[in-house]
Amino acid sequence: MPSHTAQKNHDELFPERNSTLSITDPELIEVFDNFAFDEIQSHGNLSKETRLLTQLASTIAAQAHAEFRALAAGALNTGITPVQIKEVVYQAVVYQAVPYVGMSKVLDFLIAVNELFTDRGIGLPLEGQATTSPADRMESGRAIQGDIFGHDSITAMYENAPDDEQHIQRALSGNCFGDFVTRSGLDVRTRELLTFTMLVSLGGCEPQLAGHIQGNLNIGNTREVLLDVLTQLIPFIGYPRTLNGLRVLDQATLNK
Repeated sequence: MPSHTAQKNHDELFPERNSTLSITDPELIEVFDNFAFDEIQSHGNLSKETRLLTQLASTIAAQAHAEFRALAAGALNTGITPVQIKEVVYQAVVYQAVPYVGMSKVLDFLIAVNELFTDRGIGLPLEGQATTSPADRMESGRAIQGDIFGHDSITAMYENAPDDEQHIQRALSGNCFGDFVTRSGLDVRTRELLTFTMLVSLGGCEPQLAGHIQGNLNIGNTREVLLDVLTQLIPFIGYPRTLNGLRVLDQATLNK
């Protein structure tokens, strides 16, 4: 049987819901629940909101459709808002489009969350969260890009990029940051933490992960916060990707 703490934390997310795996695979569920909902959940100082949002982002990056659906429903049960959940999915569009896993796979999660909201009687579309327009998206995006990574660093990126790559720099500023990171619904520190989460969960993105670890540190997400997030991801992404993320975090924060 799961421990009292594991059962209590599980029931907060999923009241009156018994997993079919608890019947077919009781030993596995006992070990997993005790680890994920007691030992790991009891570690660190993340707020419940941050823990759930980062875990949702991780399930998208890991393409864990069933886990995402269950966790999104549980998040609603604990007070996470529909806007926050939808913004996590939108954030995934930015960091998982063509270069990583394909827009079609992100679309599956958008459909899943819309179905969940419809089942819960949540009206769609949700209130818009855009804060930029086609006229100012580039300026606003480059400004927030500089706030995260350093304005001199962004200027150097533009100056050092060959002429035939300038459009990529503009896309990063205008689309990635101007269209998405500037949105309301989630603050910039949370968005950068979600980016860290998704890059760790995707795996194989260590150069980008190193950059976003520095970005997190620049805007106040400390090593302690990043380490707490990594810890909360272990049950969802496993040890290899967690340890790879830990290595990059240590290089950025301990090996200077």
